[in-house]
Amino acid sequence: MGKINHIIFDLGGVILTLDPNQAVRRFEEIGVKDAAQRLDSYTQHGLFGDLEHGLITAEEFRKSLSELVGREVSHEECAYGWQGYALELPERNKHILRKLRSEGYRLILLSNTNPYMMEWVSSPDFDGEGHPVEDYMDACYLSYKLKLMKPDVAFFRKVLEAEQISPDETLFLDDGPRNVEAAASLGIHTMQPINGEDWTKEIYDYLNKE
Repeated sequence: MGKINHIIFDLGGVILTLDPNQAVRRFEEIGVKDAAQRLDSYTQHGLFGDLEHGLITAEEFRKSLSELVGREVSHEECAYGWQGYALELPERNKHILRKLRSEGYRLILLSNTNPYMMEWVSSPDFDGEGHPVEDYMDACYLSYKLKLMKPDVAFFRKVLEAEQISPDETLFLDDGPRNVEAAASLGIHTMQPINGEDWTKEIYDYLNKE
């Protein structure tokens, strides 16, 4: 086994604590009656999935959502709905990301996400201290930009190739079992934290394995 020196992080459920029910409630407020069916914790479907897959733009999503609910939905309302997924960014997670980088690990974000969520995540409001997520990461790979979504192994291959890293030197953290299985199938070391739980000490059990 090679020494792990690259760590790939999922965003929602690992760095951010997710609240899918809050997102469902917000989209119901907007007028999406079947929001619970359309929104999935790990892989979105239909219109919502098309946005995260990069098959439609944020504006095309807004227009389609307006048609779906029968009224003009604003960009701000779309952002309000999507950002409902984020419950909190725990202080411990900010601390461990800074610590790992200071120890020489290269940190990579690999996320199924969309432009509305990233408006906040890539803004100075993200951590409450004036820093976007990019200030915590060395590289970010986002589904809607690359038109690839987890658990497609092509998404993981893309990262390995772009970063020029080998799977046995890489650890991947994701709360989704299918995503973890896909990464493991390529030989990547994996860790599956539970959404909202503290993984900041356990990660060193993986990093310190000989």
